Amino acid sequence: MRLYAQTRARRTRQVLADLLAVALLIAVVAFALTVRDALLSLAEPGRRAQSAGDDLVGGLDAAADTASGVPLIGGALKKPLQAAAAAGDDLSDAGQSLQHFVGQVADLTALALVVFPVVLVLALWLPPRLYWIRHSAATRRLRDAPGGADLLALRALSGSPRALAAVPAPPGGLADAWRRRDRRVIAELAEVALGRAGLRP
Repeated sequence: MRLYAQTRARRTRQVLADLLAVALLIAVVAFALTVRDALLSLAEPGRRAQSAGDDLVGGLDAAADTASGVPLIGGALKKPLQAAAAAGDDLSDAGQSLQHFVGQVADLTALALVVFPVVLVLALWLPPRLYWIRHSAATRRLRDAPGGADLLALRALSGSPRALAAVPAPPGGLADAWRRRDRRVIAELAEVALGRAGLRP
């Protein structure tokens, strides 16, 4: 299986198209990751809230433990401190929820920014490349088959007249020479068909 043409002009176009497609895919992924990082920075208030809530819970739990050691009123002092510590837990949970939400939004946004452009690039780039690979393989098989040169010459005759300008026309024209099985004309016409496919004789 041949991935690139043998003729310089077509091979150059194919290589440039491949490089452009790869560069676009890399740029799309890099942009999506940059946007994701920017969105994840919005989770900083959630991290601060979680940290503040954890610190508050830790401090109030320590104060409740200390207050419980006070004679007579220790139990009464401990209850409001534990209630305040529960509020700190709620603050910490809210911070975690905010971070989780921002993380999900960042991941989905990055995925959307990658998937749609990648599908578009692949849809524009891949079918022509696969078509050329299949077409060149079929043309090479035809070239190597018995009587393949005659069929390639016929393919050249049915193509663009401008491509035939380089083939010197004998008396009666190229089509007549092909019908008379003029080997020189058939070889030159087959070369035109191969060149159109990006292949050498």
